[in-house]
Amino acid sequence: MDSDGSFNLFEMAQKQFDRCADLLDLEQPVREFLRLPMRESQFSLPIKLDNGESKVLRGFHVQFNDSRGPGKGGVRFHPAQTLDTIRALGMWMTWETAIVNLPLGGSASGVACDPHSLSPMEMERICRGFVRKVAHQSGPDWDVLGPDIMTGPQHMLWMLDEYETIVGHKSPGFVTGKPLHHAGSQGRKEAPGYGVMIAVREALKDMGIAVEKTSASFQGFGLVGMHAAQLYHQMGGTIQCVACWNQTDRTTYAFRKKEGIDFDLLVSITDRFGEIDKLKALSLGIECLPGDAWLQQDVDILVPAALENQIRTDNVNLISPKVKIIAEAANGPTNPVVDPELTKRGILIIPDILANSGGVICSYFEQVQSNMNYYWSKDEVLSKLDSLMTSAYIDVSTFAKMNNTTSRDAVYMLAVDRVARACLDRGLI
Repeated sequence: MDSDGSFNLFEMAQKQFDRCADLLDLEQPVREFLRLPMRESQFSLPIKLDNGESKVLRGFHVQFNDSRGPGKGGVRFHPAQTLDTIRALGMWMTWETAIVNLPLGGSASGVACDPHSLSPMEMERICRGFVRKVAHQSGPDWDVLGPDIMTGPQHMLWMLDEYETIVGHKSPGFVTGKPLHHAGSQGRKEAPGYGVMIAVREALKDMGIAVEKTSASFQGFGLVGMHAAQLYHQMGGTIQCVACWNQTDRTTYAFRKKEGIDFDLLVSITDRFGEIDKLKALSLGIECLPGDAWLQQDVDILVPAALENQIRTDNVNLISPKVKIIAEAANGPTNPVVDPELTKRGILIIPDILANSGGVICSYFEQVQSNMNYYWSKDEVLSKLDSLMTSAYIDVSTFAKMNNTTSRDAVYMLAVDRVARACLDRGLI
C-alpha cells in the first residue's frame, strides 16, 4: 500500500477543487476562500513513555470550513502524518458533509505516531495530551472529533474524558465513535463500510446488474474494508481478494480465493488492526500474493479501502477489463490524473467523498443522539443511513446524467456549490 513519497495529498485535493471551480465558473475570491483552510494549527506533543523516557510527537488540527455548521472530522494516528495530509482530509470532509446534506462543516486532525509500537498507557497519554492542545477551539457546537486511521472507541473515550475534565461538565457530543455503553451510537462500526456498499448497490441497479452475479477485490480490511465486505457478502456478492498490511513482514499481502472467500472465516483470522494471519490463511486454502495483486483481479468491483494514491499512472493498466466499478472507500485512493483513462474504459468511479460518507453520516447521528440524550436502535440508525446514502447517490447520478459529466465532477460540483452558497449567504466572502 506504499505510495510515492513525493506525493502531496493536499495538492491532489486542490487540483480536484480547481477543476470543479472552473466547471462552476466560481469567482476568484470564492476560489481563494474555499481553496485553503479557515484556520489550522500544528504543535509539539511531548509524552512520557512507559520506560520513563520522553518523546516529542507532532500534532495537527485543521478546521477547513464551517460555513454549513460545526466542523466534523477524524483524528488520525499514523507515523507518516503531515499537515498537508490533514489539510486534504479537512477539505474532503467539507465536501463530504455537503454532498450528503448534513448541517456540518469539515475538519481533520492527527498525530504523527505509530500505535503499533505504543502501549495502551502511552496511547492514553497521547489522546489526553492532544485534547489539551485543541480543547480551546473544539466542542460539540464548534468542532466535533471522531475516529480515523488507527484510532477507535477507546481513544475517543479518553479524549472525551479529558475534554469534560477541562470544561467542567458532561459533553458527550464532543466526540463521536465512542463505545456503545458510553453514549455511542448503534451501527457506528458498520456505517462507513455499509455506506460504501449502499452506493455500490445503487450503481449496480443503474447498470442493471444483480449483485449476486458480481465479484469484488478489497484493499484494506480495517473498519471500513471489513464492514464493506460484510455487507457485500450479505447481499450475495463474491469476495475474491482482500489485501492488508503485515506488521511482522513490514509489507502488504493480497489474500485470494477465486471461488470466493468466506467472510466469517476471514474475520476469524484477522486481528484488531485488520491484519490477516498469513499462516492461517494459507492453511485454509487461501492464496497469499504480493500486496499489489488486489488491483489485478478479474472482478467486477474494486474497493480501495486503505490509503491514498493507490491507483496511479504506473499501475492503472494492471486493472482488469472486467472491472466495472471502483468504489473509493478510502480518502483519495485514485490519483485524478488517471480518471480520464478509467472513464475511457467505461469504469464508474464512486468518488470517496460520496462512497465513504457513511461514517460521517453516522457520526452526525451520534452527535444528535448525544446532544439530546436519546438513542436509536441499530435498525433505525442503519435505515436512516440507507435513506441518506441512497438520496445522495441519486442526486449525484441524476446530475451527472443531466450534465453529461463524470461522477467525480458531479460530486464535487454539487458539494462545492453548496458550500460556496453558504459562505456567500453568511457574507464570509
